[in-house]
Amino acid sequence: MTRLRRPATAAALTFAAVATAVLGLAGPASAHVTVNPKEATQGSYGRFAFRVPNESDTASTTKVEVNLPENAPVGSVSTMPVPGWTVAVEKRKVDPPIEVHGSQLTEAVSKLTWTAAPNGGVKPGEFQEFPVSMGPLPQVDRMVFKVLQTYSDGNVSRWIEEPTPGGEEPENPAPVLTLAAASASASSVASAPAAAAAADDDDDDDADTGAATAFGVAGLVAGLAGLVLGGLAFLRTRREPAAKS
Repeated sequence: MTRLRRPATAAALTFAAVATAVLGLAGPASAHVTVNPKEATQGSYGRFAFRVPNESDTASTTKVEVNLPENAPVGSVSTMPVPGWTVAVEKRKVDPPIEVHGSQLTEAVSKLTWTAAPNGGVKPGEFQEFPVSMGPLPQVDRMVFKVLQTYSDGNVSRWIEEPTPGGEEPENPAPVLTLAAASASASSVASAPAAAAAADDDDDDDADTGAATAFGVAGLVAGLAGLVLGGLAFLRTRREPAAKS
């Protein structure tokens, strides 16, 4: 009986080793496009990076298309140069207009497309970040960026599925930026130091003015005392010769 169990035990160990190897290799293959940082504040400006890992073992990522959400237009979107890549910016009309620093904007960026130079791109086992500056961020709970990742062999990964809060992650999740409402208390706290500094400046000015006045009065009194002493000394010198005669 013991001899019969050994082959079964060896087979079980072999199966476990193969399963571990397969699952271990599946980990990196499940990586997807993300936006970093993943949280920000409504109405603020920020620098964000779309992180694109290469999931292919043989092909390079040669194009990345990031679609900005239509329900959450952003007034200002600018990109940072990425060596070996060019970027194309597409815009769309927005109605109602977006108000940015008192100006009404009727257009907003709808899509950003990065294209690698010939023989370039994100090689197997590598990742690339594409930095973007955006703001003011819209008054919504989150922004979902649908991304298309094109490989040199023609394959396209479509990261377009919107994750469900509290639910399981979809197979091809889109990058999500979570936005928190601006805190009124935070803005009042931020203004408090400025008010305190202004009050301190007023107190310092009053103190300086009082000190200057005190010094001025003291100087005037000292000057009058000098005049009085000088007059007395002059009268004394006039009287002394008369007394001697």
